[in-house]
Amino acid sequence: MKKSNIILGFLAGAAAGALLGILIAPDEGIKTRKKLQMKGSRAIDDLKDKAYILAAYANEVNNEIDRLSDKVETTMAQAAFDAADRVSSKIADLKNGKS
Repeated sequence: MKKSNIILGFLAGAAAGALLGILIAPDEGIKTRKKLQMKGSRAIDDLKDKAYILAAYANEVNNEIDRLSDKVETTMAQAAFDAADRVSSKIADLKNGKS
C-alpha cells in the first residue's frame, strides 16, 4: 500500500471521526470543542510523525538511487574502457595481418 494512500485514509478517518463526534456529542459545546481540539491535536501529531517517517523513507530511497547511479556510471565507464581496449586490439591484429 502506498504511503500517500495511508495518509489520505488517515485524514479521511480523522475528518469523519470529528464530524461524527460533533453530531452525536452528548456534552456541552465547550466540552465538545475541547475534545475536538484534543483529537485534532493528536491527529496533527500523528500526521507529523507520519510525515517524518515518510521523509526518512524518501531520504533512504534517494540515497539508494545515488548509490545505484554511481554503480551504473562506474560499470558503464569500465564497459566502455573494455570495449575500446578490444577494438584497439583488433585494429592492431588487422594491421599485423592477423585475423
